[in-house]
Amino acid sequence: MGDAGLNQASLDHLQDTVRGDISAGRYHGAVITVARGGRVGLHAAIGTADARGCVPLRSDSVFSIFSITKAFTNVLVLRAIERGQFALTTRICELVPGFSGGAREKITLFHLLTHTSGLPILFEAKPGMYIDRFDEVLAAVCEVVQPAEPPGERLAYSPFVNHVLMAEALRRTDPKHRAYRTMVDEDLLQPLQMKDTSVGLRADLKPRHVVPDFRGNYPIGHKGHSDLGPNGAFEEEHAEMPWVGIASTVPDMYRLAEMLRRGGTLDGARVLSPAIIAQARRNWTGEKPNELYAQRGRERGWDPVPGYIGLGFSLRGTALCHHMFGTLTSSGTFGNYGAGSTLYWVDPERDVTFVCLSAGVMESNANIERFQRLSDIAIGAAL
Repeated sequence: MGDAGLNQASLDHLQDTVRGDISAGRYHGAVITVARGGRVGLHAAIGTADARGCVPLRSDSVFSIFSITKAFTNVLVLRAIERGQFALTTRICELVPGFSGGAREKITLFHLLTHTSGLPILFEAKPGMYIDRFDEVLAAVCEVVQPAEPPGERLAYSPFVNHVLMAEALRRTDPKHRAYRTMVDEDLLQPLQMKDTSVGLRADLKPRHVVPDFRGNYPIGHKGHSDLGPNGAFEEEHAEMPWVGIASTVPDMYRLAEMLRRGGTLDGARVLSPAIIAQARRNWTGEKPNELYAQRGRERGWDPVPGYIGLGFSLRGTALCHHMFGTLTSSGTFGNYGAGSTLYWVDPERDVTFVCLSAGVMESNANIERFQRLSDIAIGAAL
């Protein structure tokens, strides 16, 4: 047993498994950390940042973390709730007047956090629009997005709309009238000492940035106003995309995950209370399947299973099923993921933290199988 309470042979096997995936062409490379009780047992950079194998990954490589960005927005929303800026029961139309009328009037912050808003599964508001300027995206959402059904009936993962609305709720209720990027920086990044993380791609991080390679595995492009290519929004320094636009490293993401594992406090900086984290870790969606992933799973013949969503966190739950958190983690394991490439989770029962950011976006079902395998190996290392 090492100092971290993790079996070294299992951790070596985890690295060998990643190397095997890379050799098989499943993805280009990955940076991975596994820790137990706050003690790191593995931190490794394996493979490369690019398909040609010319740029080796580093332990501090900077990744576009895609939908793990939602975790930062979620934490800010939870923080605002416990500070009394609004409540889980607050209707979003009360905070964002432009998003009002009809069935929109019944949608609450609770519905947005749990992906039960009744809003359609959309990856963009208007086909091919630029997405790097928050005000433009917000205006498009308010103009065109209407509920597909009453809130609370189904669990349907929202790729972007929910977090646009929650970010605007944060802006409108912030006592200091700050921008979203400033709130992330001052309320999360600075207290948690996440020095290599930014909303948009900060200029000093660009030399270490792993340029996203979607490999045809995402339904849309991500255009920015600088016209840097079909996914150029991820290279825009001033992009403000509260659902997909944060850049970070594995060491920084580990600090966010550790704050959550420790009940909201890290190295003396308190971000959240244990009370609200406990509520956020509850399964609030019952046995409802996640409609987006149920639809994708049917392509493989997988039966729909419960989606297990808390207040902004994905949960492992109890069903034996295909799951990115693995089949061996405890039912209370919680975390977030990003399109075909990024994942973190915390197993509070076994006191294990897992972070993996990878290069070369995978198809959704293949990504679930990949992370299920890696997560099982990681949790199996706990002694």
